[in-house]
Amino acid sequence: MAIQQLTDEQIHSWTREQKDRWWLENVFRGDMPQLTIRSAATGFALGGVLSATNLYVSAKTGITLGVGLTSVILAFGMFKLLSAMRMAKDFTILENNAMQSIATSAGYMTVPLMSSFAAYFWKANVVLPWYQLLAFNIITSVMGVLVAFPMKRRFINDEQQPFPEGRACGVVLDTLYSGKGAIGMIQAKALLAAAALVGVVQVCAGEAYMKLLWVHLLGRKTFFVLNERLDAWYYAGVAKHGWMIPKIAGVDIRELALRPSLDLAMIGTGGLMGIRTSTSMLIGMIVNFFILAPMMVTGGDIRGTDPRPGATPGSKVTWAEMSALVEQGVAKWSQFHVGRAEIVNQWAIWWGVAIMVVGSLVALFAKPKVIIDAFAGMLGKKKAAGVDPVGHIELPTKVSFIGLPILAAITAWMAHTWYGVPYWTTLVALPLVFVLSLICTNAMALTSWTPTGALAKIPQFTFGMIDKANAAATGAMPNPAVNLMTAGITASVAGNAANLLSDIKPGYMLGAKPRQQAVGHVIGILAGALVSTPLFYAMFLSTYKPGDNVQAKMVSDQFAMPSAVQWKGVADIIEGGFSHLSPSIVWSLVLAASVALVFEAVKIMTKGKFWISPVSIGLGVVLPPDATFCMWAGAVLFHFLHKRYEHRDGTAGHTLWVRSLEPICAGMIAGAALLGIGDKLIDVFLLPRLH
Repeated sequence: MAIQQLTDEQIHSWTREQKDRWWLENVFRGDMPQLTIRSAATGFALGGVLSATNLYVSAKTGITLGVGLTSVILAFGMFKLLSAMRMAKDFTILENNAMQSIATSAGYMTVPLMSSFAAYFWKANVVLPWYQLLAFNIITSVMGVLVAFPMKRRFINDEQQPFPEGRACGVVLDTLYSGKGAIGMIQAKALLAAAALVGVVQVCAGEAYMKLLWVHLLGRKTFFVLNERLDAWYYAGVAKHGWMIPKIAGVDIRELALRPSLDLAMIGTGGLMGIRTSTSMLIGMIVNFFILAPMMVTGGDIRGTDPRPGATPGSKVTWAEMSALVEQGVAKWSQFHVGRAEIVNQWAIWWGVAIMVVGSLVALFAKPKVIIDAFAGMLGKKKAAGVDPVGHIELPTKVSFIGLPILAAITAWMAHTWYGVPYWTTLVALPLVFVLSLICTNAMALTSWTPTGALAKIPQFTFGMIDKANAAATGAMPNPAVNLMTAGITASVAGNAANLLSDIKPGYMLGAKPRQQAVGHVIGILAGALVSTPLFYAMFLSTYKPGDNVQAKMVSDQFAMPSAVQWKGVADIIEGGFSHLSPSIVWSLVLAASVALVFEAVKIMTKGKFWISPVSIGLGVVLPPDATFCMWAGAVLFHFLHKRYEHRDGTAGHTLWVRSLEPICAGMIAGAALLGIGDKLIDVFLLPRLH
C-alpha cells in the first residue's frame, strides 16, 4: 500500500499529540510480527557478515558503507526462496525492517576500531587486550541509543524530518511487500551473482587460497596466482628485454606507488560513491603522487631506505645522497626504495589531513541552520499536551535518564583505568557529547550526512591542548589517550545516535514499534562488536610481537587505514605543533587549508554547483593510488551504464543497471571483502599448521 504521511500544513500546525494520534490510527501495525526470533537471528547473522565487509572496506578507504538496503534485499530474497520451498513463512515487512535495524547498527561498529582505537595503538605503540575494545565499543554505542530516543520524539514524531537514507529504505521495503516483489528477487539475484563472480576472481588472486588448493590439496610443488597488478607483464618485459622504466622527474613510478591494479571491491565502492566524490579523490591522488611526491623525493623532503650493507634498520637517505652513492658505485638505483608509506608518512599526511579537517569543519559551520535548528526543539517549541498516545510503545524516557549516568560512569572508569584518562576529562566530555549528537542527528535528518569526523576534532583539539599544557607544567609526557579517547567517545555516541534515528525512520513510516527497534539496535551492536573486534585483531595484528612498530604492522599497500591516519595526524599536530616541520610541509599545510576554505566557500556561493570536495581530495592523498583509480573507474563505469539505461523503463538494461545498480555494487564489495578476509585468515591461521 502507499505510505501515508502528513501534509506540510499538518506538520507545522498540529501538536505532537495530534500527530501521534494520527500515526497510531492510520500507520501503526500493532499486531504484525516485528522483532521475532528469526528476524533477530537473521539480523544478527547478516549484521555480523556485513560488519566484516565494512571492516575490510574501511581499512582500504576510510569509508563506512551503509548496509541497510543490502540486508533488506538479501533477507527478502532469502525468505522468499524459503517460502517457495515451504521451509519457512515469508518475512513480514516489519520483520524485515527490524532485521535491517539490527544489521545496520552492526555494520557501524567498525568505525571506532578503524579510527580512534587504531590511531591510539599507533600513537602509544601498544596493542590493548581485545576485551577492552569490545567493552568500550559496546558501552559507548549503547549510550548512543539512550541519547537518541529522547530526540526521536522531536525529530521524527513532531518535526517529521526526512532522514533521506532511512526514507529510501522505507520506500524500498514498501515496494518489495506491496505486490512489486519481483524486482526484489531480481535485485537479490543480481547481488548474489555479483558477489559470486567477484568471489571467484578473489579466490584466483588469493595466494593463500591457491597455495592451499594446489600445494596442500592437490600435491603440486608450485601454484598459480592471478596477479592483480595490471602492469606485471610490462615489468617482466623490463627484466627480460630491458624495456624502458617509466619515471616522473627521474623517479621510478613504482617508487611513487603508481601501479594500476584490478581491485573489484574498490570498483564496486566507486559505483556506490558516485562520480563527483571519486573524481575529487582522483584529483588529490594526481596532485600528490604525480606532481608533489616526485618533487619532494628529488628535493630531499621524502627519503628512501638506506641500501648500504650494515646500515641501521629504518635509516633513510635523500635523493642527493643516493645519487652520490650510485656515482661512487656503492649502491644501485634499484636498491633505493621510497614507496607510498614513506611518501604519506614523511610528507603528504600533513597536507592531506589539513585539507580534510578544514574542509569538513568549514562545511559544518557554514551551515549554521543545521546547528541552530538542532537546539530549537529543546527550547519548548511545541510540547505535547495531555495524554501520551504512544507512550506504551516508545522507549520510556526514564530508561535514558537512568541508564546514561550509569554508562557514563562506566565509560569514565574504563577510560581512566585502561588508558589513564583523568575522570574529569571524560565527565566534562559527556555533556559535549549530547550537544554534538544533536548537531549530528540534525545533519543526518536533513542530508544523510553525519559529520562525526569533523565534530570529533573539537574535543580532540580541546582536551589534547589542555593535556599538553598540564604535561608541560608538571614535566610529564602528554597522554595521547586524552585527545584520542575523548574524541572516540564523542564520535561513537553521536554517530550511533544519528544512525539509530535514521534506522527508526523507515519503521515510523511503516508502522513499527519503536521500542522493539531500540532493542534490535542493541542486538546489532552486540553482533557487530562480537564479529568485528576479533576480526580486527586477526587481520591486522596476528603477527604482532611486543616491541614491534604497531603502525608498520597494521598499515600496508593493501590496507592504508586512512581514517586512523587522519586521527593520528591530528594527535601529532597537537603533540608536536608545527615548529619541527620542514618548510615545505608548513607551506603545504597553509596552502591545503586555504584551498579547503576557498573550495567550500565557492561551493556555498554556487549552491553546490561547484562539486569538488576538499575532504575527498584529502582521501585521494592518503589512499593507495591504485585504490583511488579503481574507485574512479568504477564510478565512471556505473555512471555511464546508469545514464544509458535511465530512461529505458521496462528493458533488461534498466532493471539491471538502474534499479539493481546498488545491489550489484554491494555484491561486488561483499564478494571481494569476504573472500579477501578468508584469504588473510587462511594465511595466518591455517597454512602455518600444514607445514
